[in-house]
Amino acid sequence: MTSSRGRLAVVLLAGATALVLAACTGGPAPTPAKTGASESSIDDTSGLDDHGTGLTVHGGPAYDFLGAGDSGVTVRAGDDWSLPASARPAANSGFFSEQASPQWGVGVRSIDVSWRQVASKADDAIDGSAKGTAQGMDFASLDAQLKAARASDGGYWMRLFASGEDWAPKRVAAECKVTTYGPDYDGERHLPIWNECVWSHLLATYRALFRDQGLAVDPKLRFVYVPGAFTWAEFDYDIISDAAKKGDLTWAQYSSWYSHAWTDLVEVFGPDAHKLVFTGEDHPWGPFGKKDDLLAKQAVDDGLGIRTGITELSNFHLSDAPAYGSSVQEDGHLVVDESLPIHDGTRIVATENECYTACGYETDDPYYAVRQSNLKALQLRMNWIYVVPADSYLPRFAKHWDWVRLSMGQTASTSSDAWADLRTAEDTAIDRRIRNLERWLVQVDEPGSVAHRSDADVHRDVLEKDNGTAWEGLTTDVAGGDTGFVFDVDARFAQAAGSDAAVLKVTYLDEGSGDVTVTTSAGEAAARIPRTDSGAWMTATVTLPAGALGGDHRLRLGVASTADDLTVRFVRVVRL
Repeated sequence: MTSSRGRLAVVLLAGATALVLAACTGGPAPTPAKTGASESSIDDTSGLDDHGTGLTVHGGPAYDFLGAGDSGVTVRAGDDWSLPASARPAANSGFFSEQASPQWGVGVRSIDVSWRQVASKADDAIDGSAKGTAQGMDFASLDAQLKAARASDGGYWMRLFASGEDWAPKRVAAECKVTTYGPDYDGERHLPIWNECVWSHLLATYRALFRDQGLAVDPKLRFVYVPGAFTWAEFDYDIISDAAKKGDLTWAQYSSWYSHAWTDLVEVFGPDAHKLVFTGEDHPWGPFGKKDDLLAKQAVDDGLGIRTGITELSNFHLSDAPAYGSSVQEDGHLVVDESLPIHDGTRIVATENECYTACGYETDDPYYAVRQSNLKALQLRMNWIYVVPADSYLPRFAKHWDWVRLSMGQTASTSSDAWADLRTAEDTAIDRRIRNLERWLVQVDEPGSVAHRSDADVHRDVLEKDNGTAWEGLTTDVAGGDTGFVFDVDARFAQAAGSDAAVLKVTYLDEGSGDVTVTTSAGEAAARIPRTDSGAWMTATVTLPAGALGGDHRLRLGVASTADDLTVRFVRVVRL
């Protein structure tokens, strides 16, 4: 099945603009218009690995590492996602879904219950035998789901569908004397979860279910989406906005509840509070203006993990993301503060990447959409990704997804690679141009090596208009005196690499003539990257000289002043 998620849409009502949320089952998004070189002829359509077994959950790479060869440089068509045999998944990382699919690396399945299903009794005692429904889904009993989940190797994640009028125990609305709001975009009306009486009842169920029943301490419980409110149990703001519009909710009332809600849940879970995952977002489309911009960060500061559901729109709304520690610099680069507790390795930083040609979306280049959404997820330092094998294109783009599986949750000290995705893109949510997606390898402009926007591969409105325009690749300007690119390697990555052998992988547009040199603080690489003017995107793997990652931790790509301009899209340092 397709997953639970919120989708952003702008709807015009009675001549006024209203921001609402459209689910993955909503209407079709605009067909994207795209110009420039297509990836469709050279994408990773490898299907199963060389042994025909797909990906794995816990093991090393499913594919052989593509090295530089005896000559010190090897050039191959298209992208190269290979990792050395030593690579292993990070702790506290993985793919999750409704059902486990170990052959595609999905080890963690869901347990879904409704509030009414498990807490229909007046004393808030948990009923493990009742069946339930929510969001058009039928749920087996909690006991049956737990039995199946605990019999599997990978464990489980949970959603408690709580706020819906048809999800909550009937007694709650009557006892708390509340009305419902909505309907949401799936036709459901919701109880005001911010009402202290409603919240006290829901908190009692969380306490009974996760503390008294012992689920919080269950090592097979990976995480829980909270607070269980609104469409698909995602904490969007259409219902909150409806209450505010009706005059039933003020900022003072809402912020008063919000100020203790997450610490309430942290208290329930105690030492297992790192399993709590807040399903809201930075800068929500709420009714309180700038007052609610940092509320997701507040939930994280209170001890919760964080999840977004929309990295498929890889350029939109997730550049300035305080809950993830991501901020936009003056030059357009994105910086993630990895010293924040959200990135301490114990919390959950999650996204959901399955809506490319599903959930009402469509694209004529799914490889591009999958690639960029996963690069965005990794730039935000995600450690868990929701996938649906078919809808996420796991079989078709298996080599790429195998790289993602082994990259999630890594740190600069544990990762096998550091990379920079060279590009210019619009974030229409903040009206800014963003330069690159980077993880422990940062492209730096300096005299003679200022990178320029490339028009070689331009993508517009991928999946929907909000996603803006992206110019993939950066180029030199030889005529203007800029003949190369400079990259800073994160010192932690370089230190972890130590004296290990390393290679540089450069994905470039093979146009024009003039070999490309690779220079490090230990000297120039023995082999150069050739250009044959084939017009195709190629990836060159170059052996770096011993000690290349020491010194100033800088790498340089360059062409002669008489050469044609060089367009580069992706650069990856791999320690062996």
